[in-house]
Amino acid sequence: MSKIAVYPGSFDPITTGHIDIINRVAQIFDHVIVLVANSSDKKYLFTSDERAQFVRKSIQALNVQVAVHSGLTTEFMKAKKAQVIIRGLRAVADFEYEGTLANMNHRLAPDIETFMIFSRPEYYYISSRGVKEMARNHGSLKGLVPEFLEPLLIQKLASN
Repeated sequence: MSKIAVYPGSFDPITTGHIDIINRVAQIFDHVIVLVANSSDKKYLFTSDERAQFVRKSIQALNVQVAVHSGLTTEFMKAKKAQVIIRGLRAVADFEYEGTLANMNHRLAPDIETFMIFSRPEYYYISSRGVKEMARNHGSLKGLVPEFLEPLLIQKLASN
C-alpha cells in the first residue's frame, strides 16, 4: 500500500521554508499532496488558485500533487485515502498550536497520524506573514520566496 502524506496550509505565499519541507517529505512518502487551504475565516492576499499555481511552479518532485480544499483536512484525507498529515514546526509556539491541532484531528480521524517536521535552521525565521510584512515595507525578499514570486508579491501588495 502506498503511503500518502498531506501537507496542508494557506501558503499565502509559499516560502522557501515550505518548499524545503515539501522536498524533504517527498523523499520519505510515496505520494505527497500539498493542500492549499481555503478558509472563509481568513483573508488571503492571493486566491486559492493563484496559491496552488505558485506551489506547483515551486515544486520539482514528481510524487507531489497540489490540491485546493475548503473544509476539514481529515475529510479530504479520507477521500484520498491518505494516512499522514504533515505539519512544519519553527518555534515553541508552533509546537503548542500544532499539538492541539493534531489532537483535534486524531479525535476526528483516529486512523490518520500527524507527523511534525522541524524547519531547518536557515528557514526557521521565515513565515508567510513575515514575508508579506517585508514586501510591504520594501525589504529584500531574496531567499524568502521563490524568485519568480518576488515581483508578483510586490505588485499584489502595491495594488491592495
